[in-house]
Amino acid sequence: QVQLVESGGGLVQAGGSLRLSCEASGGRFSSYTRGWFRQAPGKEREFVATISRSGGATIYADSVKGRFTISRDNAKNTVYLQMNSLKPEDTAVYFCAAKEGWSLPLVTQIAYNYWGQGTQVTVSS
Repeated sequence: QVQLVESGGGLVQAGGSLRLSCEASGGRFSSYTRGWFRQAPGKEREFVATISRSGGATIYADSVKGRFTISRDNAKNTVYLQMNSLKPEDTAVYFCAAKEGWSLPLVTQIAYNYWGQGTQVTVSS
């Protein structure tokens, strides 16, 4: 059974950093595209970042570009999201996701087959 489990969320002050992790099990995730999405209260889930199976290609939402870094360790079936210079508007539940292959679409949630349960990130001002 495919399972994605996020960790690393929490409360941080504006300007601080957090690193999220998402460990996968039950599938050949080394060959999967891995992504991060987030959902703030009262808003739709939005794309944050995605990374190809080799880690050689990444895409970021404009709102996080230059502040967040997505990476992966295929030996551990884990993808990371390093979040620096956090802002209150980054407050959301963060979800990791996975899809087969590196093909369009890559930034829409409908393209991803597998999802974690989410981890809360709260940034105080």
